[in-house]
Amino acid sequence: MTAPASSDADLIAAHAAGDPRAFSELVRRHRDRLWAVALRTLRDPEEAADALQEAFISAFRAAGSFRAESQVTTWLHRIVVNACLDRVRRRNARPTVPLPETGPGEPVSPRDAMADRETQLVVQRALSELSEDQRMPIILVDVEGYSVAETAQLLGIAEGTVKSRCARGRAKLAKSLGHLRNPGADANVPGGAGDWRGVPDGRHGEGR
Repeated sequence: MTAPASSDADLIAAHAAGDPRAFSELVRRHRDRLWAVALRTLRDPEEAADALQEAFISAFRAAGSFRAESQVTTWLHRIVVNACLDRVRRRNARPTVPLPETGPGEPVSPRDAMADRETQLVVQRALSELSEDQRMPIILVDVEGYSVAETAQLLGIAEGTVKSRCARGRAKLAKSLGHLRNPGADANVPGGAGDWRGVPDGRHGEGR
């Protein structure tokens, strides 16, 4: 009779106890799904591969501190998403903007790369001020385009919880980023779901 397969939690515990094969089995089980998350987040195979490698190294080192407060898959997904977001932040901190072909090296448009960069920094800062339980659903749903159902599965929470956390996070972002939508107004604007995003996108509604 075939012995039952070890659970993810069993593998984490075995890895922490020194089993050299346990973590490799955990990676084998979840690599495809985690790769899909990294690729969808970064939209670049090389970046995704690097982020996934960094995430696995982080998980390997941190496995001993796993306390089973969430599912192992949720814990792994969170590490991968955070690794991807770290790479996005590093990439945005070192933008490469080619000089225009014409003119004395001046930007072609008045709305130049510096203005775009400043907007990115403001948005990143506002996102960083959200609590993690609000920031992660906002990033996955509103930035990365995951559905509410996908985000719920990714984070291991109910769909209703995703919706409520997104709503609270959007209300806070609307207040801190309202001036980006209405440059002449102060930031104390109503907290509508779409107020904080620079470009409205029909994919990002709650009705999914």
